[in-house]
Amino acid sequence: MKATFEKLKKIPAYRALAEAMTEQILDGRLQEGEQVPTESQLCEMFGVNRSTVREAIRVLEEANLIRREHARKLLISKPSHQEIGAQLERALLLHEITFDELWEAMHLLEPQMAKLAAQQPQPDLIEKLTRNIESTQEALSRGESLVRLDIEFHGLIAQMCANRALNLAREPISRLFYPSFQRVMVKVPVAGQRLVGAHKAILESLIQGDGAAAEVWMQKHIVDFKRGLELANVNVKSTVG
Repeated sequence: MKATFEKLKKIPAYRALAEAMTEQILDGRLQEGEQVPTESQLCEMFGVNRSTVREAIRVLEEANLIRREHARKLLISKPSHQEIGAQLERALLLHEITFDELWEAMHLLEPQMAKLAAQQPQPDLIEKLTRNIESTQEALSRGESLVRLDIEFHGLIAQMCANRALNLAREPISRLFYPSFQRVMVKVPVAGQRLVGAHKAILESLIQGDGAAAEVWMQKHIVDFKRGLELANVNVKSTVG
């Protein structure tokens, strides 16, 4: 039997350079805020030309692993939660994730994060949550969209949870999940009042430091959200975007 093999894939030099630098950033050899070697230094280090170096830098800038302080000065950078969320959001869209899959993920994440938040309530965040609910009630009375305030409320709880791994996992999912609430608001008149009621109960659980109650109320809130989608005739099996 004659063996057959696929052709070996050749990695472009600029991508190999970018991956080499990424590896040093991830293992700590290149620290956040440290200045990146000059183009000429990188050319000498890697034995490549300037166009290769510039293309590698472009890749690293797009990944938010380096930032440009001015034309000739580049610094090692750390992507923010929002930047990472935007990248992963695009990945979720490319993989044609459904509303149902997003809901399942949020149903697992958000109640646990609320439970953790109740174990370490922070006065400044409690105050922000209180103001958020007040603003939500005012917006509801004026017939305005609650989406931005809803996203802010859940984001504050995620912040109080103080678990960076959970926050990074949640960020891209929430960016796609919560904006769909606007569809529910338009077609289900009681949705706004139910949202405010759930937010108040969750906040009270956080103030009392009652993790179990916070978890239960968040579970109810996320289940209610899906029920609202169904009442609004949103096909939860359809892809987001």
